[in-house]
Amino acid sequence: MAVADALVVFTPSGRRGRFPLGSSLLQAGRSLGVDIDSVCGGRGICGRCQVLVAEGEFAKHGVVSDAGNLSPVSAVEEAYCATQPLAEGRRLSCCALVQGDVVIDVPSSSQVHKQVVRKEAEAHDIHLDPLIRLYFVEVQEPDMHDPSGDLRRLEDALEFEWSLTDLSCDILVVQQLQIALRTGAWKVTVAVHAGKQIMAVWPGLHEKAFGLAVDVGSTTIAAHLCDLSSGNVLASAGVMNPQIRFGEDLMSRVSYVMMNPGGEVEMTAAVREALNTLAVEVTQRVGAQPTDILEATFVGNPIMHHLLLGINPVELGGAPFALATDRSITLWASEIDFAVHRNARIYVLPCIAGHVGADTAGVILAERPDLDSPVTLLVDVGTNAEIVLGNNQRMLACSSPTGPAFEGAQISCGQRAAPGAIERVRIDPATLEPRYKVIGCDLWSDDPGFAAAVANTGVTGVCGSGIIEALAEMYLAGIIRHEGTIDGNLSARSPRVQPDGRTFCYELAPATAEKPALRILQNDVRAIQLGKAALYAGVRLLMERMGVEKVDRIRLAGAFGSHIDVKYAMVLGMIPDCILGNVSSAGNAAGTGARIALLDKGSRKVIEDLVRRVEKIETAVEPRFQEFFVEAMAIPNLNDPFERLQDVVKLPERVAVATEQNARSRRGARRA
Repeated sequence: MAVADALVVFTPSGRRGRFPLGSSLLQAGRSLGVDIDSVCGGRGICGRCQVLVAEGEFAKHGVVSDAGNLSPVSAVEEAYCATQPLAEGRRLSCCALVQGDVVIDVPSSSQVHKQVVRKEAEAHDIHLDPLIRLYFVEVQEPDMHDPSGDLRRLEDALEFEWSLTDLSCDILVVQQLQIALRTGAWKVTVAVHAGKQIMAVWPGLHEKAFGLAVDVGSTTIAAHLCDLSSGNVLASAGVMNPQIRFGEDLMSRVSYVMMNPGGEVEMTAAVREALNTLAVEVTQRVGAQPTDILEATFVGNPIMHHLLLGINPVELGGAPFALATDRSITLWASEIDFAVHRNARIYVLPCIAGHVGADTAGVILAERPDLDSPVTLLVDVGTNAEIVLGNNQRMLACSSPTGPAFEGAQISCGQRAAPGAIERVRIDPATLEPRYKVIGCDLWSDDPGFAAAVANTGVTGVCGSGIIEALAEMYLAGIIRHEGTIDGNLSARSPRVQPDGRTFCYELAPATAEKPALRILQNDVRAIQLGKAALYAGVRLLMERMGVEKVDRIRLAGAFGSHIDVKYAMVLGMIPDCILGNVSSAGNAAGTGARIALLDKGSRKVIEDLVRRVEKIETAVEPRFQEFFVEAMAIPNLNDPFERLQDVVKLPERVAVATEQNARSRRGARRA
């Protein structure tokens, strides 16, 4: 029997649907609300709707995707390519017709509403003592009476003027030395690494030495260009991690490698290409070139760490989650195909354990407690949450598989942070009417002028912080019960509560001529419950192991932690009960740790020692994790009272929740 339709999955949005064979990718994407640019009406002229076909087996989506599952390149595409060739693997979505199951990546250049990468450089006091320093010297000219080479006379000048001795120098520098000396009339600037290695020589006075601190996240990659002489951040930029097309979460990417031999090579090439793009972007902003970057530091979770370094991450996909190496790594930039200065050095911070990586090491370096610090909880929320609990005397760490729901993925109306995405929500408990704010507009939806202010972008979806606030407000308004079900009885009170098959949903924003209504479905609530339960269970596991009932201070790291309202995170039970004034954002702490390692050479020894002291708790083999997880599925929690939160927020009356454990107990009692 002939197949009449096919499954199409779009990344990075994660939206999917079945479409009749012969449907264009552009039509399919737009019907799902996927953000694909096009100004020529689908005639293959503008080229803005380019997409990339992901090939291989994607277990998470249940799809074997192949370029052959699209129609052959059309005459229209060939005509377009005659003047502007398409990159390998790309198609014009208006011309490519669905012939079978496919996974389609929409690159940022083809999106109307570009991703807002919220990993800005945070203000932080950093002791400035970089490994690379610049030295201006005047070198003796050669003459017939002194047969010494130019390199020897350069070394003599550095010893005489700066007391630098026993310097080494590789052939890459020697190849450019004579040109630099003569162009600069025997006055040159020398870059020296760690007081021992000559890295570069420029003619005349060269005052800028650039370094790059990079946070390689599973969703976004952020880079900060720093002046090594002053420590100032000169430019920052971020991009979506192109590996998303291979899987939204970390385990999906490992699964892709398992099912598609050589897949790790594809992902390594993708992330390195993105790094080179970022290097160009940040240096162009200051009128420099990527070749002016002399050093870079990197942080990332273990799987991103391994893929960046060209290491197959398959061993991290199952117990005992063995790292190839947990040590810091120093290497040449050329070893990871990083197109910066040809003599540039790379420093990668150490990992801690199988799912607690160099990004967590960066957070610890940025947030390391003082001797008298109280018990502090550090949480870096992404598709995987890294959790550190402790103080200067003792630190424990674990990771929890929170999934991508907190970033808007796997949510029916969810999207990444971009102009037009709802990021703030309030619901009137009496009328159940919502109001909201979107990224790119300071007005609330019920303010005069809101419609005109968002006319260019529209209201396109709900990002991570908006999802958290929407669900928390729904709970506070009584729309969501304690166990997480949407109360269908409220449909008699408000048309916002609507039937949705066997369950109910809540309409946050009505449909327009261009966009379907934005609704919070029961499955969306469940997705957030699963994510927040995993996060909270990891925290409670560490608290129990530490022997504490309360935490004194909570620091939320990462882009998510920077924009979430901590009150709503606590209402949902994502984080433990704490005085709200003691809960704060640490910003992009992982990126800050990378900057510290870049600008302060002594910090590298500090973090290398610190991570060896961290006690790693593996949630996958801890039976108590499942118990805490079940309790944390309730909102805010089945057993924990959240007394400090109730001092500032009136929580709805608790309703008994039937857990599997309670059900077993009741069945046993009846049998008795």
